[in-house]
Amino acid sequence: MNYKLLSKIKSPVDIKSMSFSELEDLSKEIRLKIIETVSKNGGHLAPNLGTVELTIALHKVFNSPSDQFVFDVGHQCYTHKLLTGRYESFDTLRTKGGISGFCRPGESEHDIFYSGHSGTSVSSGLGLAMAKELNKDDSHVISLIGDGSFTGGMVYEALNNGGRTNAKHIIILNDNKMSISENVGAFAKYLAVIRSKPGYYSFKAGTEKALSRIPMGKAVARKLYDLKTDIKNKLYSQSTFFEDLGYRYMGPVDGHDIENLCDALETAKNVNVPVVLHVLTVKGRGYEHAEKDPSIFHGISRFDVETGEPKSTAVSFSDKFGECLCEKAENDESVCAITAAMGIGTGLRSFSEKYPDRFFDVGIAEEHAVTFASGLAKNGMKPVYAVYSTFFQRCYDQLIHDISLQKLKVIFAVDRAGFVGEDGETHHGIFDVSFLGTVPELKIYSPCCYRSLKADINNVLYADEYSAVVRYPRGAPNSNVEKLRYDCIEYSTYGNAESDTVIVTYGRLTSEAIDAVDALKASGRDVLLVSLNQIKPIDEAVFDILLSKKSVFFFEEGMRNGGIGERLGSMLLEKGYCGKYKIKAIENKFVEQASVSELISAYGLDSSSMIEMLS
Repeated sequence: MNYKLLSKIKSPVDIKSMSFSELEDLSKEIRLKIIETVSKNGGHLAPNLGTVELTIALHKVFNSPSDQFVFDVGHQCYTHKLLTGRYESFDTLRTKGGISGFCRPGESEHDIFYSGHSGTSVSSGLGLAMAKELNKDDSHVISLIGDGSFTGGMVYEALNNGGRTNAKHIIILNDNKMSISENVGAFAKYLAVIRSKPGYYSFKAGTEKALSRIPMGKAVARKLYDLKTDIKNKLYSQSTFFEDLGYRYMGPVDGHDIENLCDALETAKNVNVPVVLHVLTVKGRGYEHAEKDPSIFHGISRFDVETGEPKSTAVSFSDKFGECLCEKAENDESVCAITAAMGIGTGLRSFSEKYPDRFFDVGIAEEHAVTFASGLAKNGMKPVYAVYSTFFQRCYDQLIHDISLQKLKVIFAVDRAGFVGEDGETHHGIFDVSFLGTVPELKIYSPCCYRSLKADINNVLYADEYSAVVRYPRGAPNSNVEKLRYDCIEYSTYGNAESDTVIVTYGRLTSEAIDAVDALKASGRDVLLVSLNQIKPIDEAVFDILLSKKSVFFFEEGMRNGGIGERLGSMLLEKGYCGKYKIKAIENKFVEQASVSELISAYGLDSSSMIEMLS
């Protein structure tokens, strides 16, 4: 397609002289470009379609990068990338060596922070603004945050701190009534009340803008603001939440009207206290399928633009987990499920429909989810918290203090374990094994197939005494894992048990190891594979096998530091093992974006690399 306006944008300066009519045309081109690219590469479609006009207005009014934009999560930054010199490389979005689907400072001076997790932009933005004030820098900081992020506690900590300052910090509250699933909680209801009075706030914003343009206008505006607050408190019996904290509240403003957005942003620039600008947007705007079902199109793999249908429909570990949990809940009324705004992504949609009274979406509040689960467990329920590995990192303290120390039984279904592919550095689930391995009495399972996943869920619910983790990768397993001998729930084997060489691994890499064993056998060399299903603690029978071997090779889709490979090696040494022991895992670095298969190969964890290491 010919993007005649968009193709000319080399930096945000190029839109400064464009008319509002031209900017409207530009927004249409941007939407088409985003839809076209995401349909081929996958990505976050609905969030980006909802913030096109807002991002254009920000770059029209402010001067990035001296004015700094902080995107919460960063999954809505595609328009920002297109306006900051990345149109030519946009087709490489989320591919190996291409541009990121999130903000990445190494990619552009306009990307201020790495982003990938929710609720951080107000805190980091406040820090930027305070540093500018200390450095006598008059430029602005703008934190763009969705209403869904307001279900997480860190936002309120930052607001409580920032409202006491005079920092030039503008918080754009992007209110689309969604996070990934529909927003829940008291704050969502509070915003609904505010949205019912748009005329009042539009008049307020217009008055402030007019006053800012006349001599002594700011002083008059301050007096009128105090008078207005007194009157409003008498009319409504309360001030807005933000004003009570010390912020100037503006809005709601139509987030798809570029001219009105620019007016509101210009007004916000002239207020010498922190500002909250409330903007109303539609998630998935401009693409019918995404507007109808923004949850499905929040983050999506490749899809057909005409029909909106995904090009891959394989049943995943997440799907099987959801099915299994529904089966358990049917016969056990104590089984309940918890999600942190990820009900669809973690496979819990059916559970939420069949057992709504036992389904708890706590919003984007991962830490709260864990401690909430502790209360459920204490009073006799069997809570299962389904969470992505990368977001589970936030829960470490609660896991130790509120669960393990209390000797409570909570099941953690850790999704997206290992490489997640194109979402890149902020989303790979490669740290959970290392930090979970330090928690006393916490069992960890890492199934390689649906059969072991189902057995693990049953085991953690009804056999294990305390809390346990069942971690599994994104997508579906390779069918070759059915070749395994299921010796017991702790581990499985494949290959020649009499061989003096053994490969040890777990999870998704089991499939690669099976291919390696088969290839080696075809070349005349027998090798044994031990696939660990229970990776903490490691069953003593595994050591009985390994201590008799001359060579042990451990392959791990996770960090080497603190990983299972290191622990197994240390325990073998303590037991007197004298053979050769080698580990292949991720060394001390963050993993960039690429497809899962590309990453497995790049880090020497594919079958060919295994064969080479054994040679």
